[in-house]
Amino acid sequence: MSPDQQPCFRLDGRRALVTGGASGIGEATVKELVRAGAHVAIADINLSAAEALAAATGSATAVRMDVTGSESITAAASQIGHLDILVNNAGIGHVGSIEATEPEDFDRLMNVNVRSVYLVTRAFLPLLLAAQDKGHTGTIVNICSVAGQVGIKQRFAYCTSKGAVLAMTRQLAVEYPRTLRVNAICPGTVETPFVEGYLEKFHKHNKEETRAELRARQPIGRLGRPEEVASMVRYLASDEAAFITGAAMAIDGGWTAA
Repeated sequence: MSPDQQPCFRLDGRRALVTGGASGIGEATVKELVRAGAHVAIADINLSAAEALAAATGSATAVRMDVTGSESITAAASQIGHLDILVNNAGIGHVGSIEATEPEDFDRLMNVNVRSVYLVTRAFLPLLLAAQDKGHTGTIVNICSVAGQVGIKQRFAYCTSKGAVLAMTRQLAVEYPRTLRVNAICPGTVETPFVEGYLEKFHKHNKEETRAELRARQPIGRLGRPEEVASMVRYLASDEAAFITGAAMAIDGGWTAA
């Protein structure tokens, strides 16, 4: 097969790690990276779910990781021989204005959504930088949110946390411009257990009405699909995206364009 006939966006021989990889966008990302030829470490606090997914994919391993705990991250890192792709996907949400956001709520969001990205990235950075020894650049993809780009009512802590992840992405990209590529994906509302949990917790009495509102705020008229975000992860991790770093890729059905 000639070079111009080679399949695009292949990741053959690459090693990836996806945090929060056992469900939602993380699960879809694991499947997509495996489909592209990568071997994926599924890092999740729910080890049984990660093990089930690993068994189903055939080219993945499960690693228990609490992204808020340094010891847990260090233990997971000790199991990884080398790493080419890191996907910081784990995160939680919160509903409330600044008045309704208690300090403990704010701290929890920052701990899970921001500090974890720092801890995980710092722990795996030496392995990612060493990817150059194998002839390619290590890649980080941070799953951010439109909430890091625009203000959303009743999402004070969440917007704050995702804005911080976006800033971290850009800083890392300029800190390591030739040895690491770092990008963010900013999804709109995506059909995941994360969103279903939000609807069940905060809108149990009017779930379908709220679901319709979530669809309507995205001009395309529907929620996103985890697989659509996963496809962008695959692209950003591939050699075809070699000139992309420090970018925030919107996958939001036109939300931030409106």
